[in-house]
Amino acid sequence: MKQLDFLATLEAVIQDRLSNPKAGSYTAELAAGGRLKVAQKFGEEAVETVVAAVAEDDVRLTAEAADLIYHFLVLLNLRGLGLADVAAELERRYRKGRGPDNLVR
Repeated sequence: MKQLDFLATLEAVIQDRLSNPKAGSYTAELAAGGRLKVAQKFGEEAVETVVAAVAEDDVRLTAEAADLIYHFLVLLNLRGLGLADVAAELERRYRKGRGPDNLVR
């Protein structure tokens, strides 16, 4: 399985845990705290990713980025959104700005 394909697999697992909570599932436990709790956790992971980017090695940055992406996926899915929605927005910006330098506002 290609690494990026795994993101779709992970998103499907997250969607399943949100729809069918299982005992012992971190995703289900996190989601039970509500969107505010998930958003707070996402923010914590964002800060940890920034710290790792400026003060730690690549292994730590990769680990923190993985945590950040996981919590981002949970947050998106709690709102009924997913990676496809984010990709569509990036593509829209790319096409509007006619290039990769116009993706961020």
